[in-house]
Amino acid sequence: MTAPARDTRTVTSFDLANIAVFAALTCVLALAPAIPVGALGVPITLQTLGVYLTGMILGSRRGFAALALYVIVGLLGVPVFAGFVGGPAVLGGPSVGYLLSFPFAAALVGALAHRSVRAERVRRRAGSTSAAPERRSGLVITLFGAALAGLVLSHVMGIAGMMLTAGLSLRAALLTDLAFVPGDLVKALVAALIAVAVHRAFPRMAGAVL
Repeated sequence: MTAPARDTRTVTSFDLANIAVFAALTCVLALAPAIPVGALGVPITLQTLGVYLTGMILGSRRGFAALALYVIVGLLGVPVFAGFVGGPAVLGGPSVGYLLSFPFAAALVGALAHRSVRAERVRRRAGSTSAAPERRSGLVITLFGAALAGLVLSHVMGIAGMMLTAGLSLRAALLTDLAFVPGDLVKALVAALIAVAVHRAFPRMAGAVL
């Protein structure tokens, strides 16, 4: 007799703990030295690594909640954003679009990533050898693709933010944004590699056995 399926709408204490942990993880990653880029000084940070990881591991709803918690805490004045800053004044800065995109990007990454996680769970239950190297690499590629969707969303909102707050033209904002793309691609791949390892080591994290 199989156990009843978990109600995915129920938020448990385990979920709340993970939301807090990944919000804190993003705070820690934001403390890494930032590299200002261009005349606007929009920094290259490790925050987006936290965004991708949170979505891949927690999924859509919990990923959104974790990054929303991070953004809200920062806007309330706790210096958890890049450069040890916080407070509502950041809403007038050139990086506001990237910052506000974090919860939505995590939700998008999570929605796409957990579709693959659930599919892998079905294959495992059916007796498929999901531990095979080609299966692992396939999941990494799929999660990397999910991160790319979040990357695009974050960069679109970031470009819009620079146009609104700094008065840049679309072309100027696009050129400024291009400096962040290579680093974000690397962070997306690193996040995918870590997420696969986490799902296999701690299957309860996503409610799936991989």
